[in-house]
Amino acid sequence: MQFKSVNPYNGEELASYSSLTETELLGKIEQSEKAYSDWKETSLQKRCTLIQKVASILTENAHEYAEMITLEMGKPISESLAEVKKCAWVCEYYAENAQAFLSDTIIKTDASKSFVTHIPIGTVLAIMPWNFPFWQVFRFAAPTLLAGNTALLKHASNVFGSAEMIEDIFIKAGVPAGVFQNLIVHHDTTETILAHNSVQAVSLTGSERAGSAVAALAGKHIKKSLLELGGSNAFIVWEDADIDAAVNTALVARMLNCGQSCIAAKRFILLDGIYDEFVTKFTEGIRTMKSGDPLMKDTQVGPLARVDLADELQKQVKESVQKGAKLLLGGGQKDAYHEPTILGDVIPGMPAFDEETFGPLAAMIRARSIDEAFDLANKSKFGLGLTVCTRDIERALSYANRVPDGAYFINELVKSDPRLPFGGTKKSGYGRELSLDGILEFVNRMTIYVK
Repeated sequence: MQFKSVNPYNGEELASYSSLTETELLGKIEQSEKAYSDWKETSLQKRCTLIQKVASILTENAHEYAEMITLEMGKPISESLAEVKKCAWVCEYYAENAQAFLSDTIIKTDASKSFVTHIPIGTVLAIMPWNFPFWQVFRFAAPTLLAGNTALLKHASNVFGSAEMIEDIFIKAGVPAGVFQNLIVHHDTTETILAHNSVQAVSLTGSERAGSAVAALAGKHIKKSLLELGGSNAFIVWEDADIDAAVNTALVARMLNCGQSCIAAKRFILLDGIYDEFVTKFTEGIRTMKSGDPLMKDTQVGPLARVDLADELQKQVKESVQKGAKLLLGGGQKDAYHEPTILGDVIPGMPAFDEETFGPLAAMIRARSIDEAFDLANKSKFGLGLTVCTRDIERALSYANRVPDGAYFINELVKSDPRLPFGGTKKSGYGRELSLDGILEFVNRMTIYVK
């Protein structure tokens, strides 16, 4: 099977990739198993040194990697550079903290000695998406490899160029052969990989449909799974908020990566008293954003990653308008490019409210009270995160227990940070990445008891 990498900005083919044969795939899995036996015995200090080297390579070659990201999925080059730098950060963070994170946990019992130790589990399969083709991989790989596991990467087929570069980074850093391998395969090989005795777990970032399918396979073969799936984050603005600051935050929260982010703010729930002011200023902000060639430094809005993604967003816009939403800005589409679009007076029952909108579409929603705002926010099958904008921090904190999501941000967009655990609830998945939680997801927390 052949896979093509296509530039979404101009439709030009970038490269073609041949899928692994069944024999080649099994060979890579077996190589991962063999590498694990040595890698788990490699000192943690040595593993940290190698991951620090990975960080250095990312930093030194950031422009090269950023260009590949932009060419393959259309992200503005400035954002691609930021993504690569964040990958270096997560590697540095774990290299500096792995020793503390993986140290034994002493627990006092009636034993002469009792503690929990952290032991790697084997090979972990990573199924990763195209929207952050470097970041999603490195936030998985850094803690997973430092814990002593080996990794197999099954990346999205439209970013196989990025996947090959990532594997090359680990090779250049001196990470032993087989510890991190890229697999050029179709998603129908997932069960073959998961069923293999050496593969102990799977981490997936992707759609709800993909997560459900992979979780079922993991359950069938009694393998651990971590799922980071879709989202429809609410962005609530109270009447006492600094509106200018809230708008500036909202613009980034919605438009970063051309809106193609699971944690992007998608539903803007605005108290009646500030609805008109917020919408007017937000619209003005969108109008000033420059669309164009994502390789140009001043471009802020590029194409979506594929034409079919723009088609789907267009469908959601039209259906929402048919159901009563007001088209306040944009709404047009040409090939993979979709105009930044704002819909007003969105209510439950419209695609712009009920569904994940993966692109530059902002849904403006009225709320008569703070309580109603939170009720509207919670009318979602997703649970990644929520933002509240207000000057009354203490009152905002008191509402945290009203939110079932994995994250609650006050006066800031929901974002991932290596220092904080990241993950969702409900249809947004389960498990946690990053921070201490991320490195402990794929270890055997073994109890040791000495009488």
